Amino acid sequence: MNRRTRRAAAFAAVSLLALAAPLLGPAAPAPFAAVAILAAFVVREGRLFELFARPGDRRDRRLNGLAGFALGATGLAVFASIPAVSLSPAVFAAAVLIVGVGNLGTQAAREHTDEEFLHATGFVLLGSIGGLLALVAVSAGVGASVRLPAFVFLATSGALAAALLRSVLLEQDDPVVMVSVGLLCWLFAALVVDVTLARIGIALAVTAALGYVSYALGTASVAGMLTGVLLGLVTIVLGGFGWFAALIAFYAVGGLASKFRFEEKAERGVAQENEGARGTGNVLANSAVALVAVVGYAATDHAAMPADPFVFAFAGAVATAMADTLSSEIGGLFDNPRLVTTLERVPPGTDGAITLQGELAGIAGAGLVGALAAIGMPVGDPLVGGGVVVGAGFAGMTVDSLLGALVEGDRIGNQTVNFLATLSGALVAVALAFGVVLS
Repeated sequence: MNRRTRRAAAFAAVSLLALAAPLLGPAAPAPFAAVAILAAFVVREGRLFELFARPGDRRDRRLNGLAGFALGATGLAVFASIPAVSLSPAVFAAAVLIVGVGNLGTQAAREHTDEEFLHATGFVLLGSIGGLLALVAVSAGVGASVRLPAFVFLATSGALAAALLRSVLLEQDDPVVMVSVGLLCWLFAALVVDVTLARIGIALAVTAALGYVSYALGTASVAGMLTGVLLGLVTIVLGGFGWFAALIAFYAVGGLASKFRFEEKAERGVAQENEGARGTGNVLANSAVALVAVVGYAATDHAAMPADPFVFAFAGAVATAMADTLSSEIGGLFDNPRLVTTLERVPPGTDGAITLQGELAGIAGAGLVGALAAIGMPVGDPLVGGGVVVGAGFAGMTVDSLLGALVEGDRIGNQTVNFLATLSGALVAVALAFGVVLS
């Protein structure tokens, strides 16, 4: 075991203090606060210092990494110790162990391989196990019901989110990761009421397999793969397999379209960056609206809100993402594109440029999502509901082109344009649904 792995094991051991939260009650923050004080002001040298010290800590003669880790846990513990706040001790403990034990998984993998994918896999596997054990142990300890399927979802989604954040942040950002994971698990714990073990098992198997395939084919980076798997898992659990079918169709078809005749697109200057592998920013720009919609749909079980607008918002956003991706990836292969605002000829790759072939490909992509929504989502009459989704996808694709021609470049970037386009598609879908389906 090398030094980094021993240090990660020591941090994981400190994270176990979170399991005492139910016994300590209002004093739950005390152990981590004490660790933070010792790390920042007391332990300056010796074996204990060497065990926990990161490279920068030796220069400062202060265990900044451990202090930050403990302060992040202290902040979450404060929420878990206030009776009026709904953050349970079990969710608090899970968030702390996900980060502490997950980091150990990463370091253990690094001892044997330089493959970033396996580093992330090690984090997710051990982080999920740590989070699940915390949820079960703390819940059983206080006499609360042990909802194993829901706990598996909370632990796995938390570990995926933490691994994603770890892939884009620095090692010393553990407090940010921990608090973010705690808030996410807090939200999901409130939304997930009834999920079967079979459903969560299938969801994990399908999303993990598709995530690996996307990375192996080069259609997603490690961060993009983690983002896609997390969004897919959340969509299955909070929405359903029909929702997931529409989402995964976009990921699969859009990813393959990015790779289609990639060398030719690269020569023309219209190829996707990073050799066609989509990263976190790209995935979130195209999927953030859909994620909010599926979370909103799940929240309607707890609030007096209609569910239908969220259904159509999700489908409209995904249809827009699919239509826009196919119109760009296919249209970029053809000559003589025209600017959408003036129809004048412009060079390939110009923001806001369209081609007939690209438009037809985009409509076909929206049609695929519309068909999947009609089959697997509660959109009312399949023909009418599916038509609404296709229309929203076309409208969102057109908004993307207009934004590209008018404001993209110096003012806003491509990812912002993609987000605004999917938001437009979602709003158009809801508006059409109220005018045609829900009236």
